[in-house]
Amino acid sequence: MTDTNLFQPGTTVVRRDVHAGRVWTAMPQRVVDDTGLVLTLASWPGIESLAPTTWITSLATGDDTARKQGLADLAAGTWTLGLHRWQGTEVRSHFLAGEWFSVHCFQDAATREPLRWYVNFERPYQRQPGLGIDTMDLALDLVVTPDLSGHHWKDEEEYAQLRRLGVVDDYTAGQIDRARGRAIGMLDGQAGPFAAGWPTWAPDPAWPLPTLPPRADEAAPSTVPYRA
Repeated sequence: MTDTNLFQPGTTVVRRDVHAGRVWTAMPQRVVDDTGLVLTLASWPGIESLAPTTWITSLATGDDTARKQGLADLAAGTWTLGLHRWQGTEVRSHFLAGEWFSVHCFQDAATREPLRWYVNFERPYQRQPGLGIDTMDLALDLVVTPDLSGHHWKDEEEYAQLRRLGVVDDYTAGQIDRARGRAIGMLDGQAGPFAAGWPTWAPDPAWPLPTLPPRADEAAPSTVPYRA
């Protein structure tokens, strides 16, 4: 990969979830670093993104029914997007080229207290020049303590529902099974994003909030292939 393909530190890119040619989420984030192998992004309170209205409702009310309906809408292609403002946490995210998961560090935005590492299982990201990256969240997560001493799996029921609904096919499930092992191996060996331990960082107060560009909700059917 040549330098012209890399995102420059300090610029804004949009991380999108795309399914069947439609945008499921779109969040602008600031580029911290881009080596071609690891893309590091930052997000913090106040950033506005696009997300399914069912997910926004579930987050605001704790209504699990709305969250489950969102998965059914995803499978049927019938979701509606709304604006969501990020609150409460600062997040430093690591996207690994060709990998079926990304690694995120969540910290309290007010106190900078480390909260959790979060391994998000998703399709390998595809670069969209001039915009950002497209992937697709597949629900399954691995939550790790800040000191790397403990972990637990999260949203396995939602992942199973995506399997039943056909959003996660057999090929994808096989990729996720192998990615689980790689993620645990990376954690146990304190390799990759885990190698240096918890990152000490904070958004620069001079940074403006990243914003969504026009037509961030438009995607071509081939944006994220079903085979990687």
